[in-house]
Amino acid sequence: MTNPNIKQAWALEPFTLARIEAFVLRWPVKRPVQTSFGTMLDRPALLVRVEDADGAVGWGEIWCNFPACGAEHRARLLETVVAPLLIGQPCASAQAAFDLMSARTAVLAIQSGEPGPIAQVIAGIDLALWDMQSRRAGVPLWQFLGGASGVVRVYASGINPDRPEDTVLAKHAEGYRAFKLKVGFGAERDLANVKTVHAWLPEGNELMLDANQAWDLEGALNMASRLREFTPRWLEEPLRADRPVSEWAQLAEKAGIPLAAGENLIGSDAFKAMIQSRTLSVVQPDLAKWGGISGCLPVIDRIHEAGLRYCPHFLGAGVGQLASAHVLAARGKAGGMLEIDANENPLRAELSPALSVIVDGEALLGNAPGLGVEPDIAQLRDICGLRS
Repeated sequence: MTNPNIKQAWALEPFTLARIEAFVLRWPVKRPVQTSFGTMLDRPALLVRVEDADGAVGWGEIWCNFPACGAEHRARLLETVVAPLLIGQPCASAQAAFDLMSARTAVLAIQSGEPGPIAQVIAGIDLALWDMQSRRAGVPLWQFLGGASGVVRVYASGINPDRPEDTVLAKHAEGYRAFKLKVGFGAERDLANVKTVHAWLPEGNELMLDANQAWDLEGALNMASRLREFTPRWLEEPLRADRPVSEWAQLAEKAGIPLAAGENLIGSDAFKAMIQSRTLSVVQPDLAKWGGISGCLPVIDRIHEAGLRYCPHFLGAGVGQLASAHVLAARGKAGGMLEIDANENPLRAELSPALSVIVDGEALLGNAPGLGVEPDIAQLRDICGLRS
């Protein structure tokens, strides 16, 4: 079985997995990360390691950033529910494994009321399988996926509402040229922060805003009318992700600001409906939250076919960060940008060294096979202050 989304002739060798392991890590933050729905007091990471019967290895990451206790829960789902479906099962490709995991857990996801966590576990395993496939081919994942260049445009995200201008200044000095500011903390505070950051931004730099589902339709319309003078490139999740398309349509028509969303959509049908609604200008699937690479490649194609902007969402550790970068490098188009959290997080920095050097808003992924990183779990546990 071959994947029609792979545009070059790398051989997709079948495999049989011998083991799938989950590693829970947690770094105690020095400065909490604030969002409109809560504050992150530590930064968890749930890494996945797969190994086939021939000894080939791949790494993935399962979304678990908030609430942090979800990392252990998803690790147990992997160990007790999903991994047993694959270990010892011959698979023609990562896509075939994704299809098997999805089919075999579909009813359980409904029965347990946990479609999100189960989808996240499947996504993390899928990322690891694609890493393994591209390592076996001896090429970087971006090239394995048909890309011509390992260059990606980036932006700094997760910018807290406390003196955001300080973070923007620091990230600009590091080479960033686009910035996404958190809003949803009250109109006066939001407007003051946006005004301050906008006044400082040099010409040619981009400003985006992320409300994290903070407002109802009336509140979003009110804030959009007050924010549009600052010409943000997009307004992200101004409404709850589960609000009817009719509300998104009203906001898209009247906001005067391009709308962005997608990190909280689950399933190809949900993405298809939102793309067809023409309410979004920017679509943001999160590879570690739903779909992995196997599920998201068709979604990305659909985004481009609709003439919309694909900008992957990600806020976690470095393995998922790199996976998002490689997919964007391979399948992104003009205007696509990679989200990189501006907050300190060694679990991101240590695991994505290729993204530590930003030059005029761009990063270079390099030519190492797969994702180009080999996590040292013992070292990461030391960094987190955990006992090995």
